[in-house]
Amino acid sequence: MAENRDVLITEMIMRLIEGKKYASVRDAMETMHAADIAAILEECPKEQVPLIFRLLPKELAAETFAQMEEDHQELLIQSFSDSELKEVVDELYVDDAADLVGEMPANVVKRILRQADPEKRKLINEILKYPEDSAGSIMTTEYVSLRPDMTVEDAIKRIRRTGVDKETINTCYVTKQNRKLLGIVTIRTLLLAEENATMQELMTEDVISALTTQDREEVALDFTKYDLSAMPVVDEENRLVGIVTVDDVMDVLQEETTEDIEKMAAIIPLDKPYLKTAAFKMFLSRVPWLLIMMLSATFTGLIITHYETALAANIVLVASIPMLMSTGGNAGSQSSVTVIRGLSIGEIEFPDILRVMWKEIRVAILCGLTLAVVSYFKFILFDGVGWDVALVISLTLFVTVAVAKIVGCTLPMIADKIGFDPAVMASPFITTIIDAVSLAIYVNIAMNLLL
Repeated sequence: MAENRDVLITEMIMRLIEGKKYASVRDAMETMHAADIAAILEECPKEQVPLIFRLLPKELAAETFAQMEEDHQELLIQSFSDSELKEVVDELYVDDAADLVGEMPANVVKRILRQADPEKRKLINEILKYPEDSAGSIMTTEYVSLRPDMTVEDAIKRIRRTGVDKETINTCYVTKQNRKLLGIVTIRTLLLAEENATMQELMTEDVISALTTQDREEVALDFTKYDLSAMPVVDEENRLVGIVTVDDVMDVLQEETTEDIEKMAAIIPLDKPYLKTAAFKMFLSRVPWLLIMMLSATFTGLIITHYETALAANIVLVASIPMLMSTGGNAGSQSSVTVIRGLSIGEIEFPDILRVMWKEIRVAILCGLTLAVVSYFKFILFDGVGWDVALVISLTLFVTVAVAKIVGCTLPMIADKIGFDPAVMASPFITTIIDAVSLAIYVNIAMNLLL
């Protein structure tokens, strides 16, 4: 429904532009959310984007600009005069401006910084100095700070005077003159308190905060754990340097989830949406892992070649290889994906490895027995296979599932412990390992029971 609505609105706006009814275009867009306008501009012909953008009121234009994709932002910057660029940059929140500077080519960055006022330029550079995946890189320096001796009346006056330029006023931060964080006060608390009450009396001192160098994914998990809408960011001396807001956390979670999914699919993470990524760049992101897995799969071929004579003695043994390898890979993937999710949201840590293994062993026994029994009767009743061959296949299936579950749950935890991304140990990589292991188990069981 939303997509159909956007298409209809886009068509309506384009008809208005073609008819040069610019006042109607402006009126229509003034009633829309910035994100919806950005989505419409993404669908418009590129030569029309600057014209439509210039019809927006200054504040809405800045909000829309912050919502747009990098290539359209660059297109607009190239079409802006210096005064137009300055207006947009001045209206952007510091964290959005820092994101913009971090994504643009060097020549565009120089132009943006030239148009930013000295104070904003300094704040942008402060944010850019932090590591890319840190809390400091996603924070904004635009927050409301209050002194501990302020009364409620004084605090509300300050919020009214300075709050218009802040990203959020729902939570205010009580600090000393050296910016040392003492506590927080919500706007709800201020509205319900007596006018002569001081911030020292009203503030909450037990504050959940993040260090500037803390991993941004950990910050996002804390937002979920403590149900926060904003979090203060402090340095090593507990001095308040910025805040992270929930909209920034949503972006982090989306980016991290996308990155994990790509790694789990054996793809080098991309920094652009699918439809805007060149085919050659996609090729470069996928082919290295395909080559690695292709080469690693040669171990399977070596095992088959080594035991070719033994396997050739019974064609059913050869025909069952794909089923065994596929089942083992699927069993390992189930465990790895579950454990990787637990690691990513903080449910599981490396000290839990024995508990995780014990649980997966019990699951493996139940799954393995079920699959083995079903496969045994399937081969006996429907495939006309002898009981001994059916037993070999079923027993192999049971052992393979057990091994796959253990490998699938332990490899991501070990990878996480030694500093590798556990998502790399997901489906394709574990499947390749299990393929070779399951085939080795199969051949050894067959040789011991049949030959």
